[in-house]
Amino acid sequence: MKVRRVVIRCCVAFLICGALAVSQKAQKTPKGATPRSAPRITLSLDASEAARKIFHARLTIPAAPGTLTLYYPKWIPGEHGPTGPIQDLTGLTFTANGQSLKWRRDLVDGWTFHVEVPAGVSRIEAALDFVSPGAGSRGMYTGAASATDKMAVVSWNTVLLYPAGWTSDELSYEASLRLPPGWKSATPLPVEEQAQATGEIKFQPVALTMLVDSPVISGEYFRVVPLSDNPPQELDIAADSAAALEAPPEVFDHYKNLTGQAQKLFGAQHFRDYHFLYSLSDHVAHFGLEHHESNDSRSAERALVDPGQRLLAAGLLSHEYVHSWNGKYRRPADLATPDYQKPMQDDLLWVYEGLTSYLGDVLSARSGIRTPEQFRDNVARIAARLDHTPGRTWRNLQDTADGVPAMQGGPSQWESWRRTVDYYDEDVLNWLWVDMIIRQETHGAKSMDDFCRLFYGGESGPPQVKTYSFEDVVKTLNQVTPYDWDKFWTERLTNHGPGAPLAGLEASGWKLTYDDKRSELERAEEGRNGIDAAYSIGLLLHRDGVIVDTIEGMVAAKAGIGSGMKVIAVNGRAFSDDSLRDALKEAKTSSTPLELLVENADYLHTYKFDYHGGEQYPHLVRDASKPDELSEIIKAK
Repeated sequence: MKVRRVVIRCCVAFLICGALAVSQKAQKTPKGATPRSAPRITLSLDASEAARKIFHARLTIPAAPGTLTLYYPKWIPGEHGPTGPIQDLTGLTFTANGQSLKWRRDLVDGWTFHVEVPAGVSRIEAALDFVSPGAGSRGMYTGAASATDKMAVVSWNTVLLYPAGWTSDELSYEASLRLPPGWKSATPLPVEEQAQATGEIKFQPVALTMLVDSPVISGEYFRVVPLSDNPPQELDIAADSAAALEAPPEVFDHYKNLTGQAQKLFGAQHFRDYHFLYSLSDHVAHFGLEHHESNDSRSAERALVDPGQRLLAAGLLSHEYVHSWNGKYRRPADLATPDYQKPMQDDLLWVYEGLTSYLGDVLSARSGIRTPEQFRDNVARIAARLDHTPGRTWRNLQDTADGVPAMQGGPSQWESWRRTVDYYDEDVLNWLWVDMIIRQETHGAKSMDDFCRLFYGGESGPPQVKTYSFEDVVKTLNQVTPYDWDKFWTERLTNHGPGAPLAGLEASGWKLTYDDKRSELERAEEGRNGIDAAYSIGLLLHRDGVIVDTIEGMVAAKAGIGSGMKVIAVNGRAFSDDSLRDALKEAKTSSTPLELLVENADYLHTYKFDYHGGEQYPHLVRDASKPDELSEIIKAK
């Protein structure tokens, strides 16, 4: 696998180093001519109507007579696709010297605007509104629901334009922000001043790179939890209620442990300070998005105070934190683009996201966020799902990364046959396999920890980008221990199974098995997502009986049941989670076929099939014939 190398340059602005590839679009200075000065743009954002989910932005942009081409950010770092929410940009106008200017959207690229600048004009004023989607919308990441009556997250890429001809490192922005009265906020952006009378926050000028990389979390119910002093790190929480902030003290102790365990794993930090920006709401989109000096992570309102909700979110902050090293500091070369117009190539997401998933999960256990049993239950769920993914037969792991720009955000129906973003979960198993190979080849002298210090360590300091290729990953693995890593990863990325890659898990002293006992994690997942009968009859269902997914090759699919249908009754009784579970239990000791009454649009059908295996849920069990290496891997350092 070859990855094109790109040239890297550094731009230091107010001690912030944002290194990105040199723009192919940047205009070159003719020989003998005076070098052009990159524009400085002012951006005033009024978020005082955040509760209405509308944000008002005003920009002053240097210009010259002629046609000025402006971009709305399209390819957003960490989102892996052209996800800039252009459909939510509204109220766009341009003026100069009090006069309206003509503009037109580009006919090929909808994120591009051409503004006609008249003679005698040296700067223009742009006004735009960003209308944040409501809960349940299909927006993605920064373009998804981001505001409620009590809190909001500002993602700067949603509220700005930038001129063509410059890299994001070269452009600088003077940004200011007005929030609703009484709201508090946090961001990694350096603050220049905050007006007491108006509440307006004025930030120090920064490169566009770092502005987009530095979201702001704000809200009425707000809590700051210091985690570490050197460098400063903190958990900044905005919630929809005061009660959501009152987590048990040990919860915050675990996140304090996380910063220490990460330092021991990597050996260096590449940030001046770090902010875990944590949104707790049932009405914003739930995801995590990485940044150099922060992460924008969003969970359910009670994700800190309710044990079940806390368990569901247990791996989120550790995953996004690891991204500061893997994905931001070290980054695949073709993801280090010079601006937000150039397409990104995602073929190395098995490192960017896959290794981050493995390390984030390991750190969640080492820090105490997850207990060892909870960690194993999560691995069991990952292994079981991948072992029941028939889409492996037509789509290899590499393609789940390659296809992301066009395919992420697809519906959940037929997910096991579509095969979704498996480079996250499958590479937890693959990198565990790598960890075990290193431990076996070195007789326990080395592990993935040694790889992390070599690849992600170095000198501590402010943010920068150091790109890598497939060859760089293989070279560093060979520095840890010689092995045919090229062959290993080529096989892992291009194979079609059968089944999940369980060799590393089994080498670690544990085996995947199934029984009728739901784990704590399984119960929490079903409470959020519905009923999991994937490993018995091959169905995933919402609590109302709507079928989310059918596992091809298992009994329900063979009987003719498909995604999107709705189960009305089980063995003649109205459908519920209890009636389905009871029927599965009874089938274990009965010879009578299982009977489902299913609605398919306006039609009803009865499906009967022989199934007598009872409920089936995944677990890990010890293999006493092998040392317990998995417990050693997750032991606190």
